[in-house]
Amino acid sequence: MAERKVALVTGAGTGVGRAVTLALMREGYAVVLAGRRKELLDAVAKEGAQTPGEALTVAADVADPASIKALFAKAKDKYGRLDVLFNNAGIGAPAVPIEDLPLDKWQAVVATNFTGVFLCTQEAIKIMKAQRPRPNTRSPGSPSRPHSTAAAMTSAAARSTSAMPQPRSPSVWCRVKACCSRTAAK
Repeated sequence: MAERKVALVTGAGTGVGRAVTLALMREGYAVVLAGRRKELLDAVAKEGAQTPGEALTVAADVADPASIKALFAKAKDKYGRLDVLFNNAGIGAPAVPIEDLPLDKWQAVVATNFTGVFLCTQEAIKIMKAQRPRPNTRSPGSPSRPHSTAAAMTSAAARSTSAMPQPRSPSVWCRVKACCSRTAAK
């Protein structure tokens, strides 16, 4: 029998994270559900209990580096591997003109939506690189400059702020990022 694939989903208690978690469980994945509200994670795990998959719920805050380390340690201790990371956790800021946005609100959004993705990806790659077959863990840095990941990520973030919608304009913001091993889809 093939080894069960393991996925970790942040922001798994609601919305896109909940839907992705249940879809992965229907496909037979063991899913580590991460989020700040344990009761919501437990409800999703209960909903997925009738699928071929399994669930491990872990209360975690992706804005807290120690919480991220503990999350990935629990995942590794339980399953010994990781095939998919779905970075979905995110928060919003008040709908105000950017010149009125308080710095602490900005920093909270960056810590969760940007730094949290970076830290979770780091921890996931540490687990994935120890696996066989070794997954494709390439980062968004230029192939000619393989250690330029931080520069590429921060440049992309800076470019995205120049395309911010005007205040009160109808817009949809979606935070969906994934890191998968080559063997996850097999």
